[in-house]
Amino acid sequence: MANPFGVLDCALLAIATGEKAHTLRELQDRLTANDDFGIMYYHFWDTLLRPRFVDREYQNDFAAWAWNDLHDHRLAERLAILNPTDFSRMDDLRRKVIDVIEDRMDEEDFNPWIHVDHPFFLLRSQIIVFDTCIRISNPEELPETVSKMSSSSIFYHFIDSRRRTVSGENDFSEWLRGIDGQFTTLADDIAAIDPYFNSLTELRNQLVTILYAYFNKREA
Repeated sequence: MANPFGVLDCALLAIATGEKAHTLRELQDRLTANDDFGIMYYHFWDTLLRPRFVDREYQNDFAAWAWNDLHDHRLAERLAILNPTDFSRMDDLRRKVIDVIEDRMDEEDFNPWIHVDHPFFLLRSQIIVFDTCIRISNPEELPETVSKMSSSSIFYHFIDSRRRTVSGENDFSEWLRGIDGQFTTLADDIAAIDPYFNSLTELRNQLVTILYAYFNKREA
């Protein structure tokens, strides 16, 4: 049996970079000059952990700014479909965002003089990790334990893990793969979940559904 799975929790701190953009051209310049991966991480992934009083129209901050402040719906739609899980590195995602912006600015109907009142502030994230002191010794304990995990624990083990693990996978799949090859199918099923376009609550529900279905089938 593998080592126990330690359930951790986390909080994300927003750190100002001191940079902001009032125009799309300025945003392009700021992103081109700054390759801090924490900026892309914050504006794409941290949105999942921020309190929501209403449903967000768009998942990432770039698309939301294009829609709400630039009122450029075409650009907003193009930015909104970007999924960070499709990129192995945050720098690749940064370059894709720049490409989308540049393509939009090259189009004839683009107005280069739009100057918004609410600038885009470039922020970066820093994670703080807490030990819950909860340990999972057997995979059979996963369904019940995961069902009780906080949203921030789900974020840490399913999303933040992608930048910590060598495989780029979630912590659950990593742990299961280390148990004598017995739970490879379950690890694959969990790894196949796309975490980006769902809320953390929805993500936890998907995990719990997969876990209960797997272990109920084993007991049948």
